Amino acid sequence: MNGPCGPARFWRAAGEIIGTVGFVNAIVFTTLSSASAILQATPLVLTLGAAVFLSEPVGWRRWSAILIGFFGVLMIVRPGLAGFTPLSLFAVLGVLGLAVRDLATRKTTKSLSTRQLSFLGFLAIVPAGAGLIAFGPDVLTPMSLRSLAIMSIALVIGVVAYYGIVAAMRVGDISFVTPFRYTRLIFALILGASIFGDRPDKWTLIGAAIIVASGIYTVWRERRIKAQP
Repeated sequence: MNGPCGPARFWRAAGEIIGTVGFVNAIVFTTLSSASAILQATPLVLTLGAAVFLSEPVGWRRWSAILIGFFGVLMIVRPGLAGFTPLSLFAVLGVLGLAVRDLATRKTTKSLSTRQLSFLGFLAIVPAGAGLIAFGPDVLTPMSLRSLAIMSIALVIGVVAYYGIVAAMRVGDISFVTPFRYTRLIFALILGASIFGDRPDKWTLIGAAIIVASGIYTVWRERRIKAQP
């Protein structure tokens, strides 16, 4: 467990790869707003995984909130209906991968620093990126200075934000940290509308509201239970 390739770190790397590939493809092939809305279901899947794999107690109220949150995901994805696009399943895949990553993060040994864990996380997606380049349909072309500058800024922001997420998941109270994740949806809606021209329909907005409300209730309920003697 304490070795560099322990089970927790293996599953964390696997979750990192699956989550990153899924979410990156989701924001490439679908709208930023819908992909980000589906991503908000990650805390619900995290609670589900903690109950199933970590034997953490989850009462009927939180089980109900999880089911209602998944209903919100279905409202956004809409399988079998006219608005359904199979490409939106990339976002669902991203949710599953990121939930596995966060569960494994909670099980990693404390002797491994947050900086080391963040480095291993970035290192894990290098072969995934190389595989997409090698077997993907796109042809590599030199990057312009503008594209290089944008990628550099995105890299710096990504490293700082990723380190913060890992540190919060390891040392912070999960019930306190998780609600801040839902602010990503607000930024995604603003950026999607102002930069990419996204116009999410009413079902996407309603589904996103259901997911966020279910997640916040789940976190609130967990915090209340922990506060009881």
